[in-house]
Amino acid sequence: MPEHTTWLTLLLAYMHETLEKNSHAFGSSVIRSDAPSWRNFEGIAASLLVTFLVLGIAARVKSQLSNANEAVVPEERLTLRTFMEAFLSYFYDLAKSVMDAERAKKYFPLIGASAMFVFFSNIMALIPGFPVATSNLSITLGCALVVFVCFNAYGLATNGWSYIAHLAGPAWYLWWLIFPIEVISLFVRPITLAVRLMLNMAVDHLILGIFLSLVAVLVPVPIMLLGVLIVLIQTLVFTLLTCIYIGLATEHEAH
Repeated sequence: MPEHTTWLTLLLAYMHETLEKNSHAFGSSVIRSDAPSWRNFEGIAASLLVTFLVLGIAARVKSQLSNANEAVVPEERLTLRTFMEAFLSYFYDLAKSVMDAERAKKYFPLIGASAMFVFFSNIMALIPGFPVATSNLSITLGCALVVFVCFNAYGLATNGWSYIAHLAGPAWYLWWLIFPIEVISLFVRPITLAVRLMLNMAVDHLILGIFLSLVAVLVPVPIMLLGVLIVLIQTLVFTLLTCIYIGLATEHEAH
């Protein structure tokens, strides 16, 4: 397989070529040359693949938990259910360590969904030929913007307009200095979330691809082990920052 390509790259290239040949049936449309390159859709297709994977895992685990009597008994071996229980329990405990248990439970749907999407997107980097959604800045920026919109909405819902007033700082006579700094800091958060995740995963995928193209036996193994560490760390960092941003936004003004 050529460098910097995946099976999804080749599939989209074939589909694009087919659509180009038949575009006369659609007239002047997005399929023609006035549209962005088909490569722009690779990240979206990869993220949809991960989304369906996560939904499938969730449906599978939920079906195993339908029997309450059997669900309370842990399985003796590592299965999909026990893995997801340990995975989500870890991030739930992480959320509780950042904020109180009540808020952790309330906002865990966003926290858990973020952890699962980022983890399963990152893990694709360890499978040769698979697309990595989180190596695309558009996808990571989309994830970061979802977190950004949500924690600000949570903050407004919890503290009202005091959430905005809090950005002016404790001293009213310094609002003209502190407020712009706080606003800039607030809007930088999704950018740093997106760029950090994208760069780490893109470089990891690139290095693994280079080593696999040079020597496909044994030599890439240490790089893959390093990749596992990067996958776990980047999932932890993204989820931890999400917890911190939500915790700060929903903290009561008195605290």
